[in-house]
Amino acid sequence: MVLNFPASLNMTAANQSRILHFGSFEVDVRAGELRKNGVKIKLQEQPFRILIILLQHTGDVVTREELQRELWSNGTFVDFDHGLNAAIKRLRDALGESAESPVFIETLARRGYRFNASVNSSLAASVTQATQPHALAAPQQSVDKSHRHVAAVALASIVLAAVLLGVWKYRERSANERIESLAVLPLDDLSHNQEDYFADEMTDALITQLSKTGSLRVTSRTSAMLYKGTHKSLPEIAKEMNVDGVIEGSVTRSGNRVRIAIELIRARTDQHLWAETYERDLGDVLRLQAEVAQAVAQQIRIQLTPAQQARLRGTLAVNPEAYEAYLKGRHFEPLGTQAAIKQAQAYFEEAVRKDPAFALAYVGLADTFQDLGSYRWIAPQDAYRSSSEAVKKALQLDETLGEGHTTLGDLDWRYGWDWHTAEREMRHAVQLNPNYIEGHESLVWFLAWSGRREEAFAELANIRRLDTVYPLITLDEAGIYYHLRDYKPLVEAGQKSVSVYPDNWTSHYFLAVGYEGSGDPAEAVPEFQQAIQLSQGNSDAIAGLAHVYAITGKVAEAEKLLGNLERQAPANYVSWYMIATIYSGLGQKDKAFEFLERAYRERSPDLAYFVKADLRIDPLRSDPRFWNLLNRMGLRD
Repeated sequence: MVLNFPASLNMTAANQSRILHFGSFEVDVRAGELRKNGVKIKLQEQPFRILIILLQHTGDVVTREELQRELWSNGTFVDFDHGLNAAIKRLRDALGESAESPVFIETLARRGYRFNASVNSSLAASVTQATQPHALAAPQQSVDKSHRHVAAVALASIVLAAVLLGVWKYRERSANERIESLAVLPLDDLSHNQEDYFADEMTDALITQLSKTGSLRVTSRTSAMLYKGTHKSLPEIAKEMNVDGVIEGSVTRSGNRVRIAIELIRARTDQHLWAETYERDLGDVLRLQAEVAQAVAQQIRIQLTPAQQARLRGTLAVNPEAYEAYLKGRHFEPLGTQAAIKQAQAYFEEAVRKDPAFALAYVGLADTFQDLGSYRWIAPQDAYRSSSEAVKKALQLDETLGEGHTTLGDLDWRYGWDWHTAEREMRHAVQLNPNYIEGHESLVWFLAWSGRREEAFAELANIRRLDTVYPLITLDEAGIYYHLRDYKPLVEAGQKSVSVYPDNWTSHYFLAVGYEGSGDPAEAVPEFQQAIQLSQGNSDAIAGLAHVYAITGKVAEAEKLLGNLERQAPANYVSWYMIATIYSGLGQKDKAFEFLERAYRERSPDLAYFVKADLRIDPLRSDPRFWNLLNRMGLRD
């Protein structure tokens, strides 16, 4: 691209100042920076290049066709209209104006754009002075000034062309750098009339599809959502997330029609590599996301295996109403409250009712039953039966779902007490989808529960490698130390987890256990109390507080909490295992074993999860009845 700048701009380039001024802004051509009053303004590559072209033709109309020839002539930008509109919007945002109230850039409908402000260089005068000789006669001086002016213009064009050529060559070299890691930033919802779940869940679904591309590392939805509404630049975000490329875009929905605009950007150079806009019916969105994943893989030259290609091509259409219900379920389930999980369950049930072949909806349904059981809101038998039926149905429909194998592994671990099958399912899940963070987390906790310290921390390192900003990593670390009964590091991990997620009750719970295990039960009391409040009365947190009361001599307070739990039992499910831990703290071993037996008969997930590491039942471990219990559970070597 050859830029023919007017003389005033060329004099700046001739002096190699490369600084252009308009209003309160200045443009550093060589550095590729826009500054306002000396402060750098975030502006991506494509909008910056458009600004340079508009400055080149100040006062003249630059047509959309001319911009397309100059900026997208290589054909890699599939949807030019979307790309140009998005770039102009970003440029306007950087300049603090809108299309309705333009200050610098005038839009001429169906034609193009015109830059209407004066552009100059603050060093123009010094350039003139530096090129004027002092000892020439007046007539000759006039002629020489004219020649010098022409020479300055020519030299300026050469210098500027050289600068731009250098930038182009640099970008060409950058284009050969392979993208091996990717972050999908939260898609903007341009509908303005939808609930906020839609764009977020569409982002999650796109991440899920991209994760199936195997050798490409894709960061998790949890980490991506940290950047929702952020004002950080893409290079900053990419550096924090340790990724080579970034995908950003938007979602627009009208009834059952969905429009998704996607842009692929090389993170380090902020270089736009590819973009496309898709418009489909809601029922085709799953296939659309698979198509996007294949397109991205092609653009960044990721070689898909035949199996990966088959999985992406094999994505089926889904009933639009079923998909709508599924997205709502995915929105509510992570909120973690009993009401939210039951709401999610109702949406997943609606999804499978409207589309019995929708495999992912069965996985979501299985997870809600498992959650209700794990949080002790329904009886273990009900949770295990319903969750198992749903996840097995999902895997019958699509055996390649890593999410389904992770859920099945968790069920085999905590409900089925089939430790070997549990580990096999968890490992199969991360083999199917190496980017599936939740699958790696399940494996971390299982390995820690098994007492395999090195393997657990190695798997934790895998999570850090896959997702450097994953916020729940501190909670995973605390979980390892909990199962290993390593209480000093548990305090440190618990404190980190509380600082990152102060509203997560399990963070406070693990910190409390760390304090108690380190011999400081008084510090544990406020943490257990906070866990009870945040969890809306979870019986595990209540049992933890009661146990601390019991071992510190506050017997009346412990017995009061115990009585409250026992009175709930006729109307609501109460974990017999948690009752046993309180009796253990009160020194009533026979009652503790009575409730442990009840927990064994109902195959309580709490018994499987806690019995190996729980310090609350330490007084029972030397009793022959305890070893007999472990034998029957298959937990003795």
